[in-house]
Formats: sequence, C-alpha cells, structure tokens
Amino acid sequence: MAVVSTIPDSVIQSEIELTNVSMRYQASSDDLALQQVSLQIQKGEFVSLLGPSGCGKTTLLRLMADLIQPTSGTITVAGDTAREARLARKYGIVFQHPTLYDWRKVRHNVMLPLELAGMPKPLRKRRADELLELVGLSRFADHYPWQLSGGMQQRVAIARALSMEPEILLMDEPFSALDEFARERLNEELLSIWSKVGSTVVFVTHSIPEAVFLSDRVFVLSPHPGRLSAVVDITLPRPRTAEVRGSEMYFRLIAQIRHSFEGW
Repeated sequence: MAVVSTIPDSVIQSEIELTNVSMRYQASSDDLALQQVSLQIQKGEFVSLLGPSGCGKTTLLRLMADLIQPTSGTITVAGDTAREARLARKYGIVFQHPTLYDWRKVRHNVMLPLELAGMPKPLRKRRADELLELVGLSRFADHYPWQLSGGMQQRVAIARALSMEPEILLMDEPFSALDEFARERLNEELLSIWSKVGSTVVFVTHSIPEAVFLSDRVFVLSPHPGRLSAVVDITLPRPRTAEVRGSEMYFRLIAQIRHSFEGW
C-alpha cells in the first residue's frame, strides 16, 4: 500500500519553480517552442517531462539548466535564478548520449568535473571509485568507454553527473538509444541510485510506460505550441520492481496519460 504524505502543501519546499515561461527561438517567427508554462517541482521528487517530439520538453530542461534563457517568464531554483543555481553547481546533467572521452579510462571520465574544480587527486579518485560502486561499475574503472556497452556507458555518465553531489539531476532521454531490455533494467537501477543520493530528478522522455514507472509526477506536454496540458500524480508504491509493470494500476495510469495530450 502506498504511503500518503500528511505534510501540508504549504510547508513542502519547492526546488524548481517556473512561472509563465515561454520560449521563441526566432523573434520574427510566430511559432513558439514553449508557451506560458508554469510548474513547481518539490525537493527530492522524481518527475518526468513527457511528450511527443516537438513539444518542447528538452527545451524546458535546457531552460531549467540555464543552457538557454526564456523569452519571457521566470525560473527559480531554491529561491535563486537558474543562472545562480548553475554557477553554484547545483545541477548534474545526463544527456541523450554519454559524451564520454574515449581516451580517458572510466574512472578518469568520472573524475573530470572534480579535476576541473581543483579537487586534489586522491580525493577525486576516492569520490570516483565511490560513484562507480554506486552504479555497479567498480570492476570497469580501468576500462575505456569503447569497451563498454551503451547501457554501461550511460551509467558512467550518471556517475560523472553525480560527482559534484548536485542537488538536482537533469536527464535528457538518457536511455532512448537502448533496447527495451536494457532500458527497463536501467530504469530500475536509476531508481536505486536515486533512493541513495536523494537528488531532485527531472527526467525527459517520450515513453509513457517509462515515465509512469519512474516518476512521482508526470508533466505532460503537448505540441503546437509546446504547453503543459496535464500533471499526473503517479500513485504506484515504492520501491518499484519489475512486477509493477504488470499491475492494473500501472496500466490505468498509462491510459490516463495517453488521454491527457491536447492538440495531438
């Protein structure tokens, strides 16, 4: 049975808040990438940004990360601007492709952000080894990325993103290139990692089953222009195992989300 929080909404801390955020890539164009998106993400939540291609979910993630700036609206991260949060290294980012350096061994790929931050070598090696143990890759620390499978490479990318102990982990379709078997296994491993590190996770996906399996809440975006059309609470109990995917509630939530898209 799922545990229902008794904490009043008024005392739940928002980690990320967007207010009337719009994004237009070309000022002369009438097409908006995003239109008037407002949402709140609570500290420690696992949320998914879900929608078909072209709905603006990756744009929304990039706005949160301060990789691009909105045309209008505001974004705050624990009371700071997105820029202040980025400069304070509150983010860890995992992209669709691992973007590892093939000439650096796995351990040294994980150590790279710590190296750039000036951490002494013994400390950054210890931190990298702790993270590789967390993602189940300790025995591959001295391998090169090209010697690993795609799923293992993404686990290295997750370890690297966690190296600076970010408060927020932003993930842009990190498992989309993997086969279904590897994807489902990594979904379970990601939840295990999240339960240990406690970061707020914002996860971009176009897979409804993946969003339902992973999330506390799913933000459904619809295209033309990109806008928030629904917010769906995922009431599946945690911890989530493979058996959840066969439950009646799981399929009911998938159906609910499938019928929540607008203009598609």
